[in-house]
This record gives sequence, C-alpha cells and structure tokens, in this order.
Amino acid sequence: MAIPAFDAFRYAHAHRRQVAWMSQNTNHLVPPQMIRESVEEALREHRYEGYPYATGDPELLELVRADLGLPGLTPFLTSGGTEALYMIARALLGPGDEVIASDPSYLIIHRFIELSGARTRNLDIYAPPFRLTAERVVEAIGPKTKMILLIDPLNPLGSGYPRSEVRAIAELAHDHHLLLLNDVTYRDFSHEPTLAAEFAPEETVTVWSVSKNCGLAGLRIGGFSATPDRVKALARFNTNDLGVNVLSQVAALSALRTKPKWIGEVVRQTRANYDRITATVATVADVTVPVHPSWANMTILDTSATGLSPEAIQEEMLRTHGVFVRSGNYLSPTHGNKFVRVSFSNPPGDLDRFATAFPETIRTLRARAPAPAAA
Repeated sequence: MAIPAFDAFRYAHAHRRQVAWMSQNTNHLVPPQMIRESVEEALREHRYEGYPYATGDPELLELVRADLGLPGLTPFLTSGGTEALYMIARALLGPGDEVIASDPSYLIIHRFIELSGARTRNLDIYAPPFRLTAERVVEAIGPKTKMILLIDPLNPLGSGYPRSEVRAIAELAHDHHLLLLNDVTYRDFSHEPTLAAEFAPEETVTVWSVSKNCGLAGLRIGGFSATPDRVKALARFNTNDLGVNVLSQVAALSALRTKPKWIGEVVRQTRANYDRITATVATVADVTVPVHPSWANMTILDTSATGLSPEAIQEEMLRTHGVFVRSGNYLSPTHGNKFVRVSFSNPPGDLDRFATAFPETIRTLRARAPAPAAA
C-alpha cells in the first residue's frame, strides 16, 4: 500500500495557530481593528441574511477606482482576483490564440488560458532581469498572438517592472492590436508601481485584489478594471450575478478607507523582512536569493546547488519548525525543482522563526542525505 503524500496545506490549516504562514504571499501586517469592527457591525445587523447590492457597494467601487488611479475606467467586483482572471481568459480568448507569458509565472492563469482553448508561449525568465522585456516580447509576437500577460510585480520571483518597461510593453500591445492582461495584485509593495492602462487603456484589462495589500486573502474579493465596453463583454461570464459576498465587501470598504494610514508601515516592515531573509540565506552554503530587490512581498531561494528537493525543504520546515514556505513546483514547469518561495509580509517574530528554521532545515536534510557511492 502506497504511503500518501504529505498534504502541506491540510497540515498547516490544522495547526494554523502554531504556523508562521510564509507560503502564499498573504499579508499579516495590516492593523485588524477597523476591519474587524466593520465586519462585526455587519454581523450584528444580520447583513448576511440578504443579498448584497448586485453591482457592488458604490462607495467601494469608487474607492477601488481612486486606489488604482484610473478614473476613466470601470471597476468590476469578483470573488477574488482569481475569478477575474478566469472570466478574462474565457471571455477574450479562444481556440488557436496565443498568449505571451513567462516561466516562472502564476500558472493558474496559464491553466485558465488553456481552458479557453488558447495556449501560452512561455519565455524563460529565470535569469537577470528575471522579467519580460519589450525586446523579447516583440520577438515572440506571431500571427496567432492575441494577448500579453504582464504580472507586475511578478509572482513568484518578486521582480518588478520599471515604468519605462511597462510603457514599452503597453505601447507594443497598442501598436500590434493585442490585448494586455496586467495583473497588479502586488503593486502596493512595488518600488515603482505603474499600471499599463495609463499608456494603453483600450487594450489593457487590469486585475486587482485586496487579498495581499489589505490582508483579506481569506475573504476572496478582487476584480478587474477596463473600458466600459470591455467590462460589459467580460461581465457575460460573471457567475456572481447576485453580487460578491457582503461581508467581504464590508471588509474591503473599511480597508480601503483606512489604507493611507497604515500601508506605508506595512511596506516598510515587508522590505525590512526581505533584508532579514537575505541576511539569513547568506549564512547558508549553496543557497542564494537571485532577485534583488524584491518588488513584492515574496521572493525565491535558489536551493538547486544543495541537491535537496524543494518539497523536502517545505515539509521539514513545516513539520519540525512550524514555518510554511512553498516549493516551486507549481510555479514553473522548467525551474520549479530549483527553488522555494518565501513570503514575508509577516510580523518580526515569524522572521525570527525563519532565521532559525531555514539553516537548521538545510543542515538536517544534508545530514540525512545518503553519502555518495564510492568510485
């Protein structure tokens, strides 16, 4: 009888009070009080007994519009940014279409593209500058190209796009009459946040989320923004015709109302945590942090020179130390066996645990590894 594979997520959820969650780029630094008070008030008022306003809370939509800084475009609410990505792929792509994307990438988007009958043309970016460039994108454009996928900052690497590169890629989309899917989930952590819709509003669909910047991943609320005509076309694939979860909207409304008061400190601590991770890794032989700096709240640790599998590192860190990092196998078909991803919008105590756990994990797994066979 085969031994079942270790289910890291089931283990982590079962031990959630003991786990430092550094695996899913979630944000654990947002002050919870205002969000909690607004949700508790909605519960006392039994707002969950009725349907939400189907098109979304009007104030929330205006706050999203202002937060993105795209006043001429229309925001649309979905149950998390992932649902928005699914709708976009199904609405705008079809059999035979090609999408210029990258490897590594957030491969859930690639799966949605394939469900539409299209395919991705993945450009290998596992080398400096660890992102797409306009030069490589234009070389990849072919007769079947329909869309460019621009994730900025990029999950899982943490690399980001300078303003000049966003503009160049947006202008390529405009000049070649291509769609541009701009996933900006991590833009609040960026050193130079720039939205492609600023340069190519007709071609761009911007996907946003409050999961990471506002620390609301478990409430599943996000959406997209585009021209009114584009939003109308995408809305045909909306499954939430009775509206997005009312408690999620209440929490997002409270978060965006107060965001200017706390986002600066969240970003400051996140960047300090990145420095702590790089300092820890510098003490471990054969492990590197390839991306400097991280423009997001995650980065990768290249462990390929250790000879250890990312899955083994993930399991040992979680089981023994209660620190949950993520193996790279679901983020890159080519390079996923070379790295673990670590997210770090976490309180300093979680970084203390990581600083102890990671070197000890590498030492432990190396000691367990069989000695090389004699020549």
